[in-house]
Amino acid sequence: MLSREKVSNVIGQSNYISRDLSWLQFNWRVLDQAKDSKRGLFERLKFLAITSSNLDEFFMIRVGSLYNYIDYGKERVDYSGLREIPFRKTLLNTAQAFFKDQQDEFKIHLQPLFKLNNFIIAKPSELTDDERSDVLAYFMRTIFPMLTPMVFDGYHAFPILVNKVLIFGVVTKDDSREGQRLSFVQIPQNLPRFFEIYRDEQIVFVPIEEIIRMEIGKLYRNVEIVSVNLFRITRNGDFTLEESDDVEADFIDEVKQKLKTRRTGRVVRIEIEPGASYWMMKTLKTRWELDDDNVFVADKMLDFTSLWQIVGHKEFRDRIPPIPPQVPSLDLPPSLKEKNIFDVLKQQDILLHHPYNNIEPVVDLLEKSAEDPDVLAIKITIYRLAKHSRITNALLKAAENGKHVSVLFEVKARFDEENNIREAQRLQKAGCFVVYGISRFKTHTKLLLIVRKDGDGVTRYVHLSSGNYNEDTSKIYTDTGLLTTNEIYAQDVSEFFNVITGHSLPSTYQYLITAPRDMRRQLIELIRQEAENARKGLSSGIVIKINSLEDKETIDELYLASQAGVPINLIVRGICCLRPGRQGLSENITVRSIVGDFLEHARLYYFHSNGDPKVYGGSADMMVRSFDRRVESLFRLASPRIKQQAINILSYNLRDNVNSYVMQENGEYYRCITDNTPFNIHKEFYNVTLEEVEKAKLF
Repeated sequence: MLSREKVSNVIGQSNYISRDLSWLQFNWRVLDQAKDSKRGLFERLKFLAITSSNLDEFFMIRVGSLYNYIDYGKERVDYSGLREIPFRKTLLNTAQAFFKDQQDEFKIHLQPLFKLNNFIIAKPSELTDDERSDVLAYFMRTIFPMLTPMVFDGYHAFPILVNKVLIFGVVTKDDSREGQRLSFVQIPQNLPRFFEIYRDEQIVFVPIEEIIRMEIGKLYRNVEIVSVNLFRITRNGDFTLEESDDVEADFIDEVKQKLKTRRTGRVVRIEIEPGASYWMMKTLKTRWELDDDNVFVADKMLDFTSLWQIVGHKEFRDRIPPIPPQVPSLDLPPSLKEKNIFDVLKQQDILLHHPYNNIEPVVDLLEKSAEDPDVLAIKITIYRLAKHSRITNALLKAAENGKHVSVLFEVKARFDEENNIREAQRLQKAGCFVVYGISRFKTHTKLLLIVRKDGDGVTRYVHLSSGNYNEDTSKIYTDTGLLTTNEIYAQDVSEFFNVITGHSLPSTYQYLITAPRDMRRQLIELIRQEAENARKGLSSGIVIKINSLEDKETIDELYLASQAGVPINLIVRGICCLRPGRQGLSENITVRSIVGDFLEHARLYYFHSNGDPKVYGGSADMMVRSFDRRVESLFRLASPRIKQQAINILSYNLRDNVNSYVMQENGEYYRCITDNTPFNIHKEFYNVTLEEVEKAKLF
């Protein structure tokens, strides 16, 4: 076993940052928002809840993936330089530190503010007699009939405990050789976490687990209870689909079958309250092949995701500042704003920057296309939809109206698989031509093509975007999307649809860069050109805004460009495996992450090209999965006006000094602190003017 010092040295010597350790750094930045005393309590609780759901997904996917190697004896060397076993310990120890930080923030800083904000979280013992009577009535009427004790002994198999659900482990006296018996009571998933009591001007939230704990003896009559301990498990949710040439129905069946494995996947984490039965914990750890590193002791509260019930409570809706009204697109002349969207797009391209620009023009285009008798066909790729999707409704209406509707519906979008299969089948039954993704690849590109009769010919209306066709997330995710009737875009997108829905193999695209064909190669060529310009003494520079940077080949090219003298500014919200500012390697590279009111989801790539910039938008990050295992696209911004808008977006990102965190050479981040006037892009983009856009520069 490597010593802690040896592990630290191995990590520090690597030219790359561990993907998983970098992700934990990202979640710490989200937790930093919960710690921000300038924010109101309900905003802080919101961010704490987000860190909890993030951590759940991290354990299901990233830790689950690591155990896929460990459990099956497969070798893996992390970017940090560590093999799978020492890396597991390092990763879990770092996660333990994060978990403790969450608990401390809730217990020390947030909970004392509850009463000042007209609510408390209370146990039944802290209630009045009348309030306890109400709680008991709720238990007997609603909770008690739903509870089922599940015993584990020589006559009863170990039950399948549900992922991410609160569970009581109950140890009772027994006449068996061990003298104890273990059983489990799962708290119903379809009941609210808190029972609500109105007390004058205050709301009392009573945790459901404390109500059950108070009355759990009713489930074990005439039996001596030794201990009652609340815990929660996280299961491995990482799975891959086998490459297959089977028919579509078999592919959908395989997805459904894989989804079932999430319910029984190996346990990778136990969260538990303090003072748990030693005998019970020994039993669980043996059963699930875990050790103390996998056990997370919550000394205050299990599962902070349940705080959404408080944050979203009707009595507190005014406690989180409302999102400013969404303004129209900057480049939409007043004379065109009242015109039909088809007429607008025939005269000019539009770059939408969400949430500062409403997604309504895109939805409006689809809804009008569904009804317009001149529209002949609609083609779209769908990755994630809103809960009550106007996009789906428009496509259904279009099919009902006899239009050709082609939908590539990615049913492998993680944690949205079941919803996507259901929605895709609805569209198929309505007469849409539906492609359920591509078995070996996940289709992540965001494209829309509308074919409309125009005199003796047709006009093709195109939308290319970094964001999903999702009206809900468009209000809280920052994304960019291009609306255009430019024939070059239209031809490229038409060709690309033929590739992903059929068997076409076009030789080239004019404005698109696509994966898995050649995105990595083309991006590397653009990076190398900047390096060559720098070596020739020409002006050069790279600015890239993405969600994640993990691909080694492109990282190595960025290192070489830095060494050639190219100034490189990276804006990477989440994972960043590149190590900036290392002497002889990356002195000319800076990395910043922006975390604040909106989730930064846009991808923009800027290459200075000796003063004639090349700028791309799209759905792809610089990750192995984006280049090799996904259908992705980046689109070149051809219009000088549109390109200048994108340059201004990048410029604003680099100016932000409120939401920005700067990455250090060791992989840690510090928050931007400045004595200058605060510049918060999540507010400033609402006030941007055309004059500012026109004068924006990056180098």
